[in-house]
Amino acid sequence: MKYYSLNRQSPVVDFKEATIRGQAPDKGLYFPEKIPVLEPSFFKEIEKTGDIEIAFRVIHPYTGDSIPEDELYRIVSETISFPIPLVRLTETISSLELYHGPTLAFKDVGARFMSRCLGFFSKDKSKKITVLVATSGDTGGAVANGFHAVEGVEVVILFPSGKVSSVQEKQLTTLGKNVHALEVDGSFDDCQRLVKQAFTDEELNRKLFLTSANSINVARWLPQQFYYFLAYKQWQQKDKPPVISVPSGNFGNICAGLLAHVSGLPVNHFIAACNANKVIPDFLQTQEYRPQKAIATMSNAMDVGDPSNFVRILELFNNQFIKIKNVLTSYSISDGDTRSIIKLFLESNNYLLDPHGAVGYLALQKYLNQHPDLQGIFLETAHPVKFYDVVEPIIQSKIELSDSIREILSKPSLGSRLHSNFTSLKGYLLKNR
Repeated sequence: MKYYSLNRQSPVVDFKEATIRGQAPDKGLYFPEKIPVLEPSFFKEIEKTGDIEIAFRVIHPYTGDSIPEDELYRIVSETISFPIPLVRLTETISSLELYHGPTLAFKDVGARFMSRCLGFFSKDKSKKITVLVATSGDTGGAVANGFHAVEGVEVVILFPSGKVSSVQEKQLTTLGKNVHALEVDGSFDDCQRLVKQAFTDEELNRKLFLTSANSINVARWLPQQFYYFLAYKQWQQKDKPPVISVPSGNFGNICAGLLAHVSGLPVNHFIAACNANKVIPDFLQTQEYRPQKAIATMSNAMDVGDPSNFVRILELFNNQFIKIKNVLTSYSISDGDTRSIIKLFLESNNYLLDPHGAVGYLALQKYLNQHPDLQGIFLETAHPVKFYDVVEPIIQSKIELSDSIREILSKPSLGSRLHSNFTSLKGYLLKNR
């Protein structure tokens, strides 16, 4: 498999080079030259196929000869070494729980896969690989955990000051060793802008071996397909494919789901569930893409005003608006509605939603109200305990903290502060190389 830049001004590369580079030299995102299509027999036999085998068969065409098959199988088995259950909540709605990994968030899948790929690739590098990543919440914790103590890899994580939960911040700042957390005076978009500038700075790229662990990296983006296939494996009505609602910020997750669908996965429709940051809901109404300044909300991991991965969705459907509209709907959900449904759903269904899952549920409910003959799945992307300081006042009771969360909260933070200008970031990276 070869990958080309969506800006089309850089040479094509293989999976290894795309993973190590993160972003193409022309600033474009890498995209596979062809989308593999799975045989119908794959889906007929999916209930009898092991989870690791499913994931291996999905990802193998994308890695090609870059990773030996036995090594890839090991990487996949370590990536999904925890359950990903589909839980039926009502007659028409199920929750795909993606929070059973080590950092209690869906991004554990992509981060664990990528960290193990980079660990394998770094063995033949003469200098350390520096992973530079911006986070609006869960990415940073998953990346920090996935890369912690991986030889040959240094990790630098930028997060917006005061805009991540206390648990998320501790997951970023308490590991130490090869993980360095920088608290940026600004928004997630500021953090993402600094990361993008770093990748285009000639001096930095001459002196450091930089790559990214955001969902712009193919090794973070592509394995997110796994849980869509595992959801279908557990879906009971194979003759009636589900509607899938995905809490969406930077749009890497839903883009992976759409990629899986183009590869043959039966899905009736996708919903991009957004909070007050509604660039994509507006785009699907007006056909005009207008980036906005990110708005801070209680579903902070989705506070993105210029989602990087949407360009991949455009490419996936050949930039044909009507094709995108046929498969994708998007809604904007307010904080007020999010708070209300968290409380109401706990009372009526004895199920506690995290703020992001609540947005996903409400968006799915909106669509199903207009299509009452359908059923659907929403992605519960993080455990509510990660947002206990937001959720507890809503439900007016305590969320029981796990031993691992208590331990994290008791640890001292090892992070540093950073001004939201590129000079500050560049100086930090060069000083600490």
